Amino acid sequence: MDEHPFERTDDLVAAAHLPERGILSQTISDADGVRVVLFGFATGEELSEHTSARAAILEVVAGTAELVVGVESFAGRPGTWVRMPPRMPHSIHATSPLVLLLTLLPERDGGAGEA
Repeated sequence: MDEHPFERTDDLVAAAHLPERGILSQTISDADGVRVVLFGFATGEELSEHTSARAAILEVVAGTAELVVGVESFAGRPGTWVRMPPRMPHSIHATSPLVLLLTLLPERDGGAGEA
């Protein structure tokens, strides 16, 4: 029997390793078709508009950002949670040091997908 049949992170903010410049990302879980990626953004950094082949959930853990999902632009702050269908255009601009959790949900059609 597996000694630790679960995955755990006690402090997502500390695990994100906020950079002074740039964006750092790390996969913290990749099991059962669900990939969870933790991002640390320096102030002013951004991911320009892109899509994912998979449905995805964005959650702001710490900091603030300007989020654009589809045609809607809104402020992201701790607790902001967004679920997007596959191929939904979105972008992220960090307006302060930002910790963001991305969850890529299982694929329905069996094709490969990236964030």
